[in-house]
Amino acid sequence: MLELRNLCFQYPDQSEEWRFHFSVAAGHCLAVRGASGTGKSTLLNLVAGFLAPKSGEILWNNQAIHNLPAWERPVTSVFQEHNLFEHLDVFTNIGLGLHPGMKLSPEQQSAIEQGLEQTGLGGFGARLPGELSGGQRQRVALLRAILRRKPVLLLDEPMTGLDPDARAIIRDLLLQEKVSGITLILASHDEEDRKILADSNWNL
Repeated sequence: MLELRNLCFQYPDQSEEWRFHFSVAAGHCLAVRGASGTGKSTLLNLVAGFLAPKSGEILWNNQAIHNLPAWERPVTSVFQEHNLFEHLDVFTNIGLGLHPGMKLSPEQQSAIEQGLEQTGLGGFGARLPGELSGGQRQRVALLRAILRRKPVLLLDEPMTGLDPDARAIIRDLLLQEKVSGITLILASHDEEDRKILADSNWNL
């Protein structure tokens, strides 16, 4: 279970404080709703470890993780920026998410190839990000995050730019992640995404 206990954050140049207090069970999805500027991305950045809270705790299975650096947390993230390495091909971009030295097992290599097929990117493994559309780049970023198999997956408008068919494929993959016990926090303005994926909603 992921828990945020009286978590408080304040940007240095602002007087407003953000406060978060909730829990999400393993295998469940919490959809976070709110207009721009209400703290959705701030929340995800706090859980991911890219921002430090002023006070409060973040726990995973009763173990505090808010003092851990981002790379040691049981968390992976997909933000609106795709964060792909422009000089590396699609397969390598995904593979580096699984092992920083690209020392991939045969099973991991197969999982990447299978994932590319599932997301409509079969045969795209050798292409550079600059040769992809925005929706294709987003699918690469999502697949990389999913294949990392971290217990918590943070999603900030993850299906922006996807056509209906690609969106349906990604939804199915995320539903499979839930079945396997992955905890999701979804920040999305899309009502249908929230309806299909979320077990609970939280308004900011």
